[in-house]
Amino acid sequence: MCIRKSLLAVFAVAIVAGVYIAGVRVAAAASSTFTNTNYMTFNGPVALPGVTLPAGTYSFRTADQDRNVVQVLNRAETKSYYMGVTRPVLRPRGDRQKPLVIFGEAPRGRVQPIQAWFPADQDQGHAFIYDR
Repeated sequence: MCIRKSLLAVFAVAIVAGVYIAGVRVAAAASSTFTNTNYMTFNGPVALPGVTLPAGTYSFRTADQDRNVVQVLNRAETKSYYMGVTRPVLRPRGDRQKPLVIFGEAPRGRVQPIQAWFPADQDQGHAFIYDR
C-alpha cells in the first residue's frame, strides 16, 4: 500500500513537471521576436495559405529564430492573420530597396494568391506554401 502511494506521488509530480515544461516552451515560442518588417498595401483582396486578406495595409515580418517563419498582421500589428513556414527563394532582378510581392494565378472569380514576399534590402524572399 505504501509503495502504491509513493508511485502515485512520483507519477503526479512527473505530470506536473511535464505540464510546466510544456508551458515554458509555448511561452518561449510566443515571445519570439520578429524582424524584417515591411508594410504592404493591397487595393483588393489577396490570399495567403488558409486566409483571405481584404484590401488594406498589412505588416509582413520574419521570426528571428527561424527566418523561414513569416507572420502577417494588420497595420497596427494587433491582429495576426497568418503565421507559417515558407520556402526560401531568390529575388528576381530589380530594385532591392523596396519590398516586393509576387502574385500567383487564380481562376476567374477567385482571390489572387500571394506567391512570394521579398523583404526590402534582401536577396532572398519567402515563397508561401499552399495545399494542392
